[in-house]
Amino acid sequence: MSLELVIASSAITAALAFYTVGVFAERRAGSLKLSHVLLFWAGLVCDTTGTAVMTNIAQTSGAAGFGIHAVSGMLAIALMLVHAIWATATYVRHNERAEKTFHTFSTFVWLLWLVPYIIGMLVGIPAIHLQTVCAVGTSVIVVAAFAFVLLRRDFSRRSH
Repeated sequence: MSLELVIASSAITAALAFYTVGVFAERRAGSLKLSHVLLFWAGLVCDTTGTAVMTNIAQTSGAAGFGIHAVSGMLAIALMLVHAIWATATYVRHNERAEKTFHTFSTFVWLLWLVPYIIGMLVGIPAIHLQTVCAVGTSVIVVAAFAFVLLRRDFSRRSH
């Protein structure tokens, strides 16, 4: 495994850790704190760094075009950027209503971010190495299961 691949994989996995801790700590706290905002920004920086290195690896290896993984990854980074900016603005304004809306948005962005992460993992790990179509289908099923559990829990809390 090349050093570039180790750096990219480590950065993207750090993004997963920062982003997951940020989203679930915010869910648990029920309010947006500065630590959550910083975790969102750290996740974005790590994901962008890892993606840039992966893009460089793909270009130097002669990989052509934008596949579903590249497109979904770029969309995920764009959503993470919107999410981090919104988190910052919501934290600065201390608006309770905006925080509640943000809480739901935060969960959706995390779920959508998981799709390209899982695709990359399934396609890139030699022991698994699924074809892209199978990896996309598997990632969507896994994320749908997470969404079902998380959103069901959210809706049951609201109804009680």
